[in-house]
Amino acid sequence: MALEVTQILLSAQSVDGSVRKHAEESLKQFQEQNLAGFLLSLSGELANDEKPVDSRKLAGLVLKNALDAKEQHRRYELIQRWLSLDVGVKAQIKTFLLQTLTSSVHEARSTASQVIAKVAGIELPQKQWPELIGSLLSNVHQVPVHVKQATLETLGYLCEEVSPDVVEQDHVNKILTAVVQGMNASEASNDVRLAATRALYNALGFAQANFTNDMERDYIMRVVCEATLSQEVKIRQAAFECLVSISSSYYEKLGPYMQDIFNITAKAVKEDEEPVALQAIEFWSSICDEEIDILEEYGGDFNTAVSDIPCFYFIKQALPALVPMLLETLLKQEEDQDQDEGAWNLAMAGGTCLGLVARTVGNDIVPLVMPFIEENITKPDWRQREGATYAFGSILEGPSPNQLVPLVNVALNFMLSALAKDPNNHVKDTTAWTLGRIFEFLHGSTMETPIITSANCQQIITVLLQSMKDAPNVAEKACGALYFLAQGFEDVGPSSPLTPFFQEIVQSLLTVTHREDAGESRLRTAAYETLNEVVRCSTDETVPMVLQLVPVIMMELHKTLEDQKLSSDEREKQNELQGLLCGCLQVIIQKLAASEATKYAFMQYADQIMNLFLRVFACRSATVHEEAMLAIGGLAYATGPDFAKYMPDFYKYLEMGLQNFEEYQVCAVTVGVVSDICRALEEKVLPWCDGIMTQLLKDLSSNQLHRSVKPPIFSCFGDISLAIGENFEKYLMYAMPMLQSAAELSSHTSGADDEMIEYTNLLRNGILEAYSGIFQGFKNSPKTQLLIPYAPHILQFLDLIYMEKDMDEVVMKTAIGVLGDLADTLGSNAGSLIQQSLSSKDFLNECLSSDDHLIKESAEWAKLAIIQDCIQWVGSGQEGMHLLHGSFECSACHQGELVISFFWKVGLGIKANSSSGSHDPGSAMSSSILTSVVVHRR
Repeated sequence: MALEVTQILLSAQSVDGSVRKHAEESLKQFQEQNLAGFLLSLSGELANDEKPVDSRKLAGLVLKNALDAKEQHRRYELIQRWLSLDVGVKAQIKTFLLQTLTSSVHEARSTASQVIAKVAGIELPQKQWPELIGSLLSNVHQVPVHVKQATLETLGYLCEEVSPDVVEQDHVNKILTAVVQGMNASEASNDVRLAATRALYNALGFAQANFTNDMERDYIMRVVCEATLSQEVKIRQAAFECLVSISSSYYEKLGPYMQDIFNITAKAVKEDEEPVALQAIEFWSSICDEEIDILEEYGGDFNTAVSDIPCFYFIKQALPALVPMLLETLLKQEEDQDQDEGAWNLAMAGGTCLGLVARTVGNDIVPLVMPFIEENITKPDWRQREGATYAFGSILEGPSPNQLVPLVNVALNFMLSALAKDPNNHVKDTTAWTLGRIFEFLHGSTMETPIITSANCQQIITVLLQSMKDAPNVAEKACGALYFLAQGFEDVGPSSPLTPFFQEIVQSLLTVTHREDAGESRLRTAAYETLNEVVRCSTDETVPMVLQLVPVIMMELHKTLEDQKLSSDEREKQNELQGLLCGCLQVIIQKLAASEATKYAFMQYADQIMNLFLRVFACRSATVHEEAMLAIGGLAYATGPDFAKYMPDFYKYLEMGLQNFEEYQVCAVTVGVVSDICRALEEKVLPWCDGIMTQLLKDLSSNQLHRSVKPPIFSCFGDISLAIGENFEKYLMYAMPMLQSAAELSSHTSGADDEMIEYTNLLRNGILEAYSGIFQGFKNSPKTQLLIPYAPHILQFLDLIYMEKDMDEVVMKTAIGVLGDLADTLGSNAGSLIQQSLSSKDFLNECLSSDDHLIKESAEWAKLAIIQDCIQWVGSGQEGMHLLHGSFECSACHQGELVISFFWKVGLGIKANSSSGSHDPGSAMSSSILTSVVVHRR
């Protein structure tokens, strides 16, 4: 079955485009016509030491790509394709792969390692290839060093591909033993030690049981710490990467080792090469992340009943030595660091870590950092001035405003002066960034002591606007500072301190967008983002000026649509600008649509704006389409029912967006716009609903669409139903089974990780919003009866998610609302159904006693709806009467009475009131209503 593919693989790497294309087509044809032979040929090529290195490398790469893909649906297809291959063919391929690990050619071995791991990732969960790990472990004891190195590399990749629960603990122990022995200082080969250290990084997720064993944990930690002192820089770097991973995976086990770890990290930061020093700092950043998460989640209450992982305050204990070490790194800047967007060096890592330390320990950091700032802030060496400014900016989040505001009040004038006059670009860049941090964390309506006053506001704005003419990196940070300055005045009332400067600010920002160098340092993007925030946070006083901005931005967008003869680089920049302009128009539309007076004035531009948006869709850029869609959603809200006139021209783009599986963010935004349009048009959306619902149902059925789009699609069902009411009848038979299937999938999340639980809650909320919209859409309609068959399943879904105890507050609010919607819409038909629910009583009571006022409000409404239901149900005749049981003596008439068992089941609190001589059920029901419920025993 295998064919000679050497020449084709070499031709596929030819510099001659036509030769390369022909070879690529030949490979594709071979794959499509004979997959088994294709894969066998590639694995044979990879294993053959007599073949050229280039053809072997490409053979391995193509083989790997035939087993895995980034897209979830494609990956699933490739897995199924491999599993369906003949067992004998797969066995031959796997033999070739294992054979390649003994090759003398490093590139072939390394590629084979990755392919073996990909196959293992498919087969081990299926209980296939059980002998693999044993074969690899036996290889580790081979004499040739290169075989040992390749095998350890393979074990590392395998641990990366395979879930820990797939591998037996005995095999885990043996893998870890092999890996840690390979790391040992007694290992003569640095290649083996490096492969082993990198393998341990991937294997740490498998070591849960081993880290609970003191002796095994001590051994692993000792070997890792020893590896940080290796003579080989790559081994040291890999060892510190292992420590970083251990700090997040096994934080609670680190206590006994922290002193040693501090010593080796401090040595690395002060003396080692930058890649190693960066990882040493990353260890402390990771510890900060862990402690911040614990402190935020448990609020400092660390008794074992509350938290499985107590906070050990490692950062607080290390503070006196850790902070000076980090401050020292701030003076190790590079001359050109502000020019490179991807720059990351020791000073940046140290400042980032210092910021995390401030968030972890709060006020305790201030007295340790202030002497460094005071000592360096006025020094002639720019590095000292910049380092001091960076230190100040880094500690502004964490300590209390009471600690920081007095320091900021002293420093503000100095910093404004530095931004305007310091001769060094780096100092100005960091000063502008620090001012932005001051405005972000210490400025706003919640602050007791304002740092921006009528006395300094003009100076601040003057300096920021002047700095927006500076070098692109400084101007970009000045825009950022202005962004947070505007944001802090969002809730100040009818008049803002920025109002007198509004026109000047807007004009300065527009000028920045036209700078020839606005493409550098994200400057143009920062200017538009700041303009958006200035508009969003503006007050009624400046609305006329916002209105004047509409034709200006429209003209800018129009210009980008006129120039069509562009190079690919120019086209990319043009697309970016179009996206920014659409985003700006969206914010302006939302602002002007917020009040009737400005909305009316804005409407004169609506037709022209919509025309521009439709022209934008002609360009082929996902980002632009996304921004244009969002802006159209805003326009639909602003124009309301009048948006109907745009639907004939817009609908084809709406459909294209819903079909855009590849750029799923565009699809998700388009789904949101459908909801906006439904709210705007209400019943006028009906002519378009068949097409929209057809496409939404196709989206849900597809395994190609990213899962994140599915919750908003379900929610959109609810919006469509709300808009068209009982006309949704024709879609019920398609939508309801989809909702039921998704509900069942989302009800079983035991053992899921945090990311999956978060997604499950999004999915549940989308499903519940759909049910809520459908119930409300059918309310008071003669077709309400159509929903009755679906009610038991919906109640069962509510029972299941309540009993799983992992729903978040948003889901809880929506779920209790659905219970109320069901009762409210189905009326007397709901009573007996709700009575059969396993958990309605407990769920309702829990929501009624919630601290979240929105949940409580929804629960109160649901309670009222259920009570009214039960009254109708009992009053409806004999069907309900046999369910009445239980008795108590009325304190007013001293006679026994029957009560609806459901009231007690749900705990709605009917009570007797002797003072009035009548039965009073409390706040939910009047005595006159109760007479239809209570049946006296005469």
